[in-house]
Amino acid sequence: MAFDGITVAAVTQELKNVLTGGRITKIAQPEADELLLTIKTPAGASRLYISASASLPLIYLTDENKPSPMTAPNFCMLLRKHIGNGRITGVSQPGLERIIHLDIEHLDELGDLCKKKLIVEIMGKHSNIIFCDDKDMIIDSIKHVNAQMSSVREVLPGRAYFIPDTMAKQNPLDVSPDTFIQALTSKPMPLGKAVYTSFTGISPVAAEEICCLAGLESGVTAKDLSADMLAHLYRQFAYYMENIKTGEYHPTIYYKGNSPKEFCALSLSHYEQGYTAREFPSISQVLKTYYATKNTQTRIRQKSTDLRHVVQTSLERNRKKYDLQARQLKDTNNREKYRVYGELINIYGYGLPSGSKEMTALNYYTDQEITIPLDPTLTPQENSQKYFARYNKQKRTFEALSELIQETADDIRYLETISNALDIAMNEADLIQIKEELIQSGYIRRKNSKKKVKLTSRPMHYISSDGYHMYVGKNNLQNDELTFSLAVGNDWWFHAKGAPGSHVIVKTNGDELPDRTFEEAGRLAAYYSKNRGSDKVEIDYVEKKHVKKPNGAKPGFVVYYTNYSLVIDSDISGIEVAADQ
Repeated sequence: MAFDGITVAAVTQELKNVLTGGRITKIAQPEADELLLTIKTPAGASRLYISASASLPLIYLTDENKPSPMTAPNFCMLLRKHIGNGRITGVSQPGLERIIHLDIEHLDELGDLCKKKLIVEIMGKHSNIIFCDDKDMIIDSIKHVNAQMSSVREVLPGRAYFIPDTMAKQNPLDVSPDTFIQALTSKPMPLGKAVYTSFTGISPVAAEEICCLAGLESGVTAKDLSADMLAHLYRQFAYYMENIKTGEYHPTIYYKGNSPKEFCALSLSHYEQGYTAREFPSISQVLKTYYATKNTQTRIRQKSTDLRHVVQTSLERNRKKYDLQARQLKDTNNREKYRVYGELINIYGYGLPSGSKEMTALNYYTDQEITIPLDPTLTPQENSQKYFARYNKQKRTFEALSELIQETADDIRYLETISNALDIAMNEADLIQIKEELIQSGYIRRKNSKKKVKLTSRPMHYISSDGYHMYVGKNNLQNDELTFSLAVGNDWWFHAKGAPGSHVIVKTNGDELPDRTFEEAGRLAAYYSKNRGSDKVEIDYVEKKHVKKPNGAKPGFVVYYTNYSLVIDSDISGIEVAADQ
C-alpha cells in the first residue's frame, strides 16, 4: 500500500500519544536524506526515524540506532543548534495530507522561549524535511528546491512555507454528501480512480476498499450508479473516514505465503481471500516490518551505483567486442575453400591457356566439378600461391580470434556473476568485498596500494528442514571459499545451470542427504541466481570432489564433467535462516 494520508494519520496519532511533552536529546543524520531523533519521554526514550528518500520516504518510531557520519551534515548541525534539548509540544496533520508537523519549544541563546516547526512531507520524489519558525518561514530543509527544479514552490531558507495545491483535491474528512457525489459524477473514469483522484490522502488500495465496503465494482463509473447507490457509497465513505477521526486503527500486514504483500492502517476486507492477515500493536511496527528489507535493499542499491557503473560499462564494452570478433570470425569460414582452390590449380592448372579468367576442375573432396575464378594477369602457379596466401591468412586469423573470443566470452560471464553479486548484496560489507574483487581483477585501480582492506562479509547460512547446514556465497570470492575451503569431498555443490549465480554447499557430515534437503538447496541456488523469480530453474548438483578450478581461472569459475540435474522453483520462503545470520 502507498504511504497515503490514512497511514500518515495513524502515524500522527501514535507520535502524538508517545512524543508529546518529550524532550529531544539527540539529533543524527545517518544518510543525506535521513534524520534520527532520540526523544526522552516520561515512559522512556524513543527514537523517531524520518526518511525523505525519493524512492522510499518513511516516518516511524523505532528502537534501533544507525551509525552516523564522523562529521555531521550542515542541516543536522542547524537542528542541534536550534532544537537540541527542545520539547515537542504537539504533533499534527493538516487535513489528510501526507504531511506531519512537529511543534517544538526551545530556549534561545538569551534564554527566551521560542517555537519552531519540523515539517515532514511524505510525498514520493518530492519528500522533504523542512525546518520553519513560528511564522512559517523556512529556516532550512534537508533538500533545497529552487525555481529551476520546481515552478510550483521553492523550498529555500527565507521563503514562506505553504502546501502547494496542484491536484485540486478536497479534504475527505469534512466533505458533504452533495460535494462528494458531484466530485465523482463529474469524472468520466472508473469509480475507484474517481475516489482517489478527488480526495486528499486516499490511495488506490483505500479507494478499492471503500468501493468493496459499499458492495460496488470499482471499475464502473459514477454516472452508471443510481442516486440511492451513490448515497450508499457516501455513507460507507463517511463510516470509513469516521475511523480516522476517532483513531480506530487496525495496523495490519497481509502476507501471501511468507512474503508481505500489503499493509494498512485500516483493515482491508478485499484482501481477506487468499492472504494471511497479521495485526500489529502500532503502525510503526507495521512500517518497520514491511519496509525493513525494502529500505535496506534501496540503500544498498544506491551505495552500489559506482560499482554497477563499472560493471555495466565493462559488460557493454565486452559485448561489443564479442560481436565484432564474431563477425570477423565468420569472415574466415571460407578459408578451406581457398586451400582447395590452391590445390586444384596446382594439380590441373598446368594446361591452362594464358590469360584464363576461370578454371573448371573436379573437386576430389566432393566428387563435384567446381569453377575457380582466376586473375588473368597471373600464371596458374601465382594464382595458386595467391589462394594459399589467403587461406593461411584466414587460418591464422581464425586461430587467433577463436582464442580471443573465448577470453571475451569468459570476461562477459565473469562480469555477469559480479552483476548478480551486486543484486544480492545485503550490506556495505558485501559491497566492500565485491569492490576488492574488482580491484584484484583489474577493473578498478586501488587508490592506496599500501592500505589493507578488511573484509568482514560472510556467506549466507541456512538450515534445511532435515537439519543440514547450507551455505550460499554472495560473490565470487565467497564462492571460491565455500567450494574449496569449507566443503569437503562428499559435501554437495549446487549451481543454477547456464546462469550467473551463487555456489551453494550442503554439509553432509558423511550422511546420505534426504530428497527434501536436495530440493531446498536447489531452491537456494535458483533464488540466488539471475533466474530468481522463475517457476522452473534447472540446477546442476554434484559432490564437491568432482568440482575443479582450472589453473588461472577467474574467481568463482569452476568445471565439472559429471553431474545430476533437477528443475525447481526459486521460492525460499520456507527455508530456515541460521541463527548466526
